[in-house]
Amino acid sequence: MTSLLVVYLHGFRSSPRSSKAFMTGEALKALSSNINHIEWYCPQLLASPKESMDMVIKHIKQSHFTEMVVMGSSLGGFYANFLAEKYGCKAVVLNPAVRAPRELAPHVGMMTAYDSDEPFDFRPEYIDELRALQVDAITKPSRYFLMATKGDELLDWKEMVDFYPSAYHLVLEGGDHGISDYSKYLPEVLKFIQPSTSTKLKP
Repeated sequence: MTSLLVVYLHGFRSSPRSSKAFMTGEALKALSSNINHIEWYCPQLLASPKESMDMVIKHIKQSHFTEMVVMGSSLGGFYANFLAEKYGCKAVVLNPAVRAPRELAPHVGMMTAYDSDEPFDFRPEYIDELRALQVDAITKPSRYFLMATKGDELLDWKEMVDFYPSAYHLVLEGGDHGISDYSKYLPEVLKFIQPSTSTKLKP
């Protein structure tokens, strides 16, 4: 019997209601069984990167599982790098912001969420919090699955590829930052994160 915890981290100004999160969560819930249990954890992240990671780490510590995989889209991919290195687990990163402090520095100030227009204050100190979470280089590329679109209008797909040398790369022609045709590639994601092939956590 295995118990897999899948942590999904959404992007900047996004939410657990994003289409990629919803599709992945529903697919994993359908695959979960008494023998191979899958716990899906996709929280609403906070404006503060430190508070967001503290919240996620608290959940991880309170969960009971034999294996873990982290997933992240855009800023969530940046967070996924941090968690994958901390716990030695697999990570699926979808158009990740591999240098989030640099990417988000111009966005300091009042912002709104994409799907609710709810305002939040993205403070200058949050850039420092992001710097504290920055992974400069991944340590075991085989743990990582990168999905990148050449048509990403916000981030440089070449930088993503360079950041994950020798990792599993799925680089898509065209596309967009949100990976609007994500459903076509979901089976490959599910294959990568299945319990039978996931990486054991560090002791």
